[in-house]
Amino acid sequence: MNMETSHEHELLTATVRKFVDTEMMPHEDEVDRLGQVPEEIGRQIEARAHELGLFACNLPEEVGGGGLDLSAQRIIEQEFGKTTHALHSWAARPTEILLACEGDQREKYLLPCVRGEKRELFALTEPDAGSDAMGMKSNARRDGDDWILNGSKHFISGPCMPDFAIVFAATGADDTPRGPRKRVTAFLVDVGTPGFVCREGTRSVSYRGYKTFELHFDNVRLGPGQILGEEGRGFEIAGQWLGMGRIWVGASCCGKAERILDMATEWAANRRQFGQPIGSFQATGFRLADGAMNLRAANLMVTDAVARHRAGRMADQDAAMVKVFCSEMLGRIADDAVQIFGGMGLMEELPVQRLWRDSRLERIWDGTSEIQRHIITRSMLRPLGA
Repeated sequence: MNMETSHEHELLTATVRKFVDTEMMPHEDEVDRLGQVPEEIGRQIEARAHELGLFACNLPEEVGGGGLDLSAQRIIEQEFGKTTHALHSWAARPTEILLACEGDQREKYLLPCVRGEKRELFALTEPDAGSDAMGMKSNARRDGDDWILNGSKHFISGPCMPDFAIVFAATGADDTPRGPRKRVTAFLVDVGTPGFVCREGTRSVSYRGYKTFELHFDNVRLGPGQILGEEGRGFEIAGQWLGMGRIWVGASCCGKAERILDMATEWAANRRQFGQPIGSFQATGFRLADGAMNLRAANLMVTDAVARHRAGRMADQDAAMVKVFCSEMLGRIADDAVQIFGGMGLMEELPVQRLWRDSRLERIWDGTSEIQRHIITRSMLRPLGA
C-alpha cells in the first residue's frame, strides 16, 4: 500500500515490484537453507539493479547516484521489505554518511561505492555497548598527525565481506552541564590495514544469509585523511543517517506486513473447517481486520514522517515513533498469520515461518523498541524540565 499516486511513482512501484518478484523471491528458500546468498545470485541482483537505475538510488545525481526523492525511496524500501534483507541488500543503497567524504576521500570511498566497486560497513555497535552507544570502549589516540585505533565492534551487518568500515571511536571527552561526554569520531578504515581483523560473526535466525561481522582493532594506525567529517563530530554525522534509517525500517516493515497479511487473508478465505472458510469465524476474521487497520496506520505514519523530513521538521521522536510502531505492528501481523495458518504456519514448505522469524529482528536493530520509547519519552519530558 503506497500513499503516493503520481504516475512516476506508479511506474516506479511496478518496476521495483517486478524486480523483487523475478530477481529475489525465487531465491528466498535457497538463501534461507544455505544461510548465505550465493555470490552469482548476489552479483546478478547487483547487475540488474544497475540496469534499472536502482543501485545507489538514494545518493544525489552529482555524485553518480540515482537522485531519487524521499517519496520514491520510500516506495523502494517498502517493496524491498517484502523479501529477505539478504537478497535486496545486494541492490545497494550506500550509506548517506559517505556524502561527508571530502577531497581524496571521494575518489577512494564515496564514488567507488556509488559505482558498486566497493562496499562499506557502518560500525557502531560493540559487545558492551549496544543500545548505550556512549558506552563504547573503542578509542583512538593521537600519535603525531596519525591516530592509533583500538577496540572491537560486533553485530555489524552487510551482504558480503566489505572493502572498508566506517568506524566510530572515542577520541577524548568534553565537559557538559550533564558531566563529561565522550567525543566520538568517525574513521574510514580499509580492510587489510595492519592490526584490523574483519571476520564473519555468529549467524542469526532472522534474515539468514545477511551476514554479521566482528571487527577488531589492535593499534591500527590511521592517517589524518581517514577521519570522516571532523574530529569529535561522529555522532552528528551518524545522526543525519540514523533518523531516516529508522523511517526506512518502518517502510520495510509495512511492505513485509502487506505480504504476510495478503497470504493470511488468502489462506483464511480458502481453508475450510466445520464446512466454512476459517475467515468467517470471528477469531480469525478479527485478526485480519486488526492487521489491516494497523497496517493502514503504519503507512500513514511513514508518509507523515517523510513529509516532515522534506519540510525540515522531522525530529528524533518522529523517527522513533515510526520505528517502534511499524516494527511492533509487523510483529503482531506475523504472529497472527502463524496462528491463522495453524500447524502449517511453522512448516518449512511455506514462507510464513521465515517471514515470522525475519520480522522479529525489526524490533531490535536500528534501536530497540525500548530505546525508541525512551527517545519519545525524553522529547515529552525535557521541555517541562524533567
